[in-house]
Amino acid sequence: MRPSGRWKGKRVLVTGGASFIGSHLVDALVARGASVRVVDDLSSGSLENLERHLSKRRIDFQRGDLREPAVAREAGKGIELVFHLAADHGGRGYVDTYQAAISSNLVLDGVVFRETQRAGVEKIVYASSGCVYPNYLQGDLRKRLYLTEDLVRPPYDADNLYGWAKLMGELTLRALHRERGLRTASCRYFTVYGPRGKENHAVMAMIAKAFVRQDPFEVWGTGRQIRNWTYVEDIVAGTLLAAERIDDGTAVNLGTMERIQVLQAVKLVLRLTGHRAEIALRPEMPTGPLNRVAHNGLARRLLGWKPRFPFREGLGRTVDWYFASKRRSEVERILRHGGLLERKVAPA
Repeated sequence: MRPSGRWKGKRVLVTGGASFIGSHLVDALVARGASVRVVDDLSSGSLENLERHLSKRRIDFQRGDLREPAVAREAGKGIELVFHLAADHGGRGYVDTYQAAISSNLVLDGVVFRETQRAGVEKIVYASSGCVYPNYLQGDLRKRLYLTEDLVRPPYDADNLYGWAKLMGELTLRALHRERGLRTASCRYFTVYGPRGKENHAVMAMIAKAFVRQDPFEVWGTGRQIRNWTYVEDIVAGTLLAAERIDDGTAVNLGTMERIQVLQAVKLVLRLTGHRAEIALRPEMPTGPLNRVAHNGLARRLLGWKPRFPFREGLGRTVDWYFASKRRSEVERILRHGGLLERKVAPA
């Protein structure tokens, strides 16, 4: 997947571009010569993620709440293509616990779609989620289940308000293409991890606990739940390809097809970090669906995309980054003050 020359000089908006995934997307767009504007309220993102671009004035950064129409309207001025990644989100603990906050995504997406379209943008690429898939399909650990895009259909049964908001975003973009000719695409992200990731997501939480040598080592749920974690560079590559090759609102899965039990991931983290600890299961804590793994055949066909990083390799890269960049006191504070449930931990 070589970089496409079509990005040079293209006027692009990345909402939520100071966040974990958003900042990696900004890196890729700048490297391809795009003219990048980032709008972020910094409720989850950090300017540190964009520092090397800000210091050299490579990007236009605007701080603002995109739920405000005037902010979204200003953000869309002069823009050709929008990557809409901004959302009120967090890990499983946050998604299960803070439904009222997450419901604001319904407003956020509607405002961004309306105001940027009014500003004359030509295309919107949307960061959707595996949470759009029906819960009733994902409860049997005995099934070798792979979620294909066509399974998102009536009767809809999305995962909490976060999943419903993402589903409504997808359906809105399909309608905007069908009724108004707006070019749109949706990318369903499956459990993303990598450098700059937050400790309120599962893989990063595992690494954080190993970093502070937690013993006993707490694991939410029974440890039997199955996931497919996707390295952030693969997510960015797929998102860019969707922007280049999908116009009609089609949604594609961006996820590996590795089926990994949480306990398998925990044991690999412990091995890579050299941490020996007793594992303590916490079945009362939020776990989400038991059996969630993407099928990526449609992305292979439409985009020519496939993941480059198997979990073991991506995990090793992430562990190396984490151990090189974090301070023990900072991580201990995050774990001690509920950072696995909250969206963002307040400064000490």
